[in-house]
Amino acid sequence: MVDIAMIEAARIRLGGRARRTPILSSPFLDDIAGRRLFVKAECLQHSGSFKFRGGWSAVSALEPSVRAKGVIAFSSGNHAQGVALAAKLHGVPSVIVMPTDAPKLKIDNTRAFGAEVVLYDRVKEDRDEIGARLSRERGLTLIKPFDEPLVIAGQGTTGLEIAEQAQEHEITSAEVLVPCGGGGLTSGIALALEAKAPGFKVRPCEPFGFDDTTRSLASGKIERNAAMQGSICDAIVTPQPGNITFPIMKRLCGPGIVVTDDEAQEAMALAFTRLKIVVEPGGAVALAAALFHGNEINGDTVIAVTSGGNVDGDVFTRALSHGGVAA
Repeated sequence: MVDIAMIEAARIRLGGRARRTPILSSPFLDDIAGRRLFVKAECLQHSGSFKFRGGWSAVSALEPSVRAKGVIAFSSGNHAQGVALAAKLHGVPSVIVMPTDAPKLKIDNTRAFGAEVVLYDRVKEDRDEIGARLSRERGLTLIKPFDEPLVIAGQGTTGLEIAEQAQEHEITSAEVLVPCGGGGLTSGIALALEAKAPGFKVRPCEPFGFDDTTRSLASGKIERNAAMQGSICDAIVTPQPGNITFPIMKRLCGPGIVVTDDEAQEAMALAFTRLKIVVEPGGAVALAAALFHGNEINGDTVIAVTSGGNVDGDVFTRALSHGGVAA
């Protein structure tokens, strides 16, 4: 359902809109990782995460008459902001369904982009049902956070950039570590690299206790998380991999890597002190995997995606108190 042609078409629609985010490096981080480590800083993307790519890809592809009626999305924050900003730039209304425990910064930013925010209890209520109901009642087009071909294609443009930037750095083979929730970014990057950099292997990265993709890849079938709360990595806490994304990841990705919340916080601190970027907990899990799980990584070069930087001040302050500050 998604192929390289769709990803390249999404890139054309994103032309002049999405940032070509940098690839960063630090000898200090290389020493910790035990190999060359490059960081794809999607935390510097518009709206503070890679989700702007998928949001713009989906909204821009709608027929004008359909788009004018407005769009709806459900998200813990990053997809919310990506879709809300894309809708604002197109001059159309947006409704975003967000959990009550989403970071305040993400809720405030989503409203600042002009969206109507509908809050729900992620433990007691079903966001899919809420989104589908509001879509029917108001005639809004539902843009799913990851299990939507146009969204996956937009996220895949990150992989096109990784392939180009790797060539600039004369990298011919590497493992590419990607924070993984439902798998939109992971599968999109994997499809792009399959076509443009076949010597690369994508590895999904997840927080401990919410490793549904890692378990699904190991068992060969979709596995579901037992809980929906309990990790600071809110951006990538999802019930299970997507029905569209999982077959792509099963075909193209290597085994998943699971990190602890403490490791994610340490990676956040190191990203700030060594790379001068702000990364949120869920966006830091791939960097944490590169730094602290080197025994699970093959080769002498690794590329880690920092997928988002939308973090509340108190959470970021706690992260800076971790040992990474002194590393």
